[in-house]
Amino acid sequence: MATHATSPSQVPVGVDPTRPSIARVYGGFLGGKDVYDVDRQIMAKISAAVPEAVDIARGNRGFLNRACRFLTQTNIPQFLDCGSGLPTAENTHQIVQRHNDEARVVYVDNDPVVLAHGRALLEDNVRVRMVGADIFEPRQVLENEIVRSVLDFSEPLVLLQVGTLHHVTDDTKAPAIMREYVDALPSGSYVVFSHFVDPETPELTPIAKRIEHILVNGPIGAGRFRTRDEIAAMLAGLELVAPNAQDPPGLSVCDAWWPDGPRLGGLSGAAQCIIGGVGRKP
Repeated sequence: MATHATSPSQVPVGVDPTRPSIARVYGGFLGGKDVYDVDRQIMAKISAAVPEAVDIARGNRGFLNRACRFLTQTNIPQFLDCGSGLPTAENTHQIVQRHNDEARVVYVDNDPVVLAHGRALLEDNVRVRMVGADIFEPRQVLENEIVRSVLDFSEPLVLLQVGTLHHVTDDTKAPAIMREYVDALPSGSYVVFSHFVDPETPELTPIAKRIEHILVNGPIGAGRFRTRDEIAAMLAGLELVAPNAQDPPGLSVCDAWWPDGPRLGGLSGAAQCIIGGVGRKP
């Protein structure tokens, strides 16, 4: 996809090219070209403060892909992907439909660029839909007509909240949002979740705080690095699966969640500032 210019004739309806987008910044760090100058400015500030910050985006995306592959083993055929972001290689529906071509996926986002690209990409896939809604207002998602027509909430489903809740700065509201989603899931459902983390160590906390300062105090205005305990509290009531062969069930650094093979080198400091997990609702 070509990089967008900022002339009005080329800007999708509803997009303000003078305001950065979380989805576009994230997509840009993954190598996407659908970014505006204002997004590149944010990316440049983050990279100047933490040169290896791209490892956060890559680690998060790799975790999502591996979690989806893992969950195809459950044979659950329906997925609700909240805050899906711009289409990239190995999207949720591509992974799960490779295992089961009848799997149903609903993507939810409120970024006009994401919605435009997503709907164009999915035009010929009758079992996948893109819904425009605010994922931080759970009722908008859970009561959406398209969501309810594609997904059967009387049967287990997979909820993805990957790299989303750290963009809610209110430390009371974020867990409440997650609780409302989990409460709506039927027994046997799974949740895929990741979040920026403050590792609470002298070596890594400064990295987390530098990125948080740019995100929270800049035009994006959000991007909280919470502690492991704060993040775990958002998944209360779920039975977390083991993140790898060495560790007990729980959260782990995204890159360490069932990696595809041994690493040739250590993880960068930035890569250790995002954690994830997969949990089952009893």
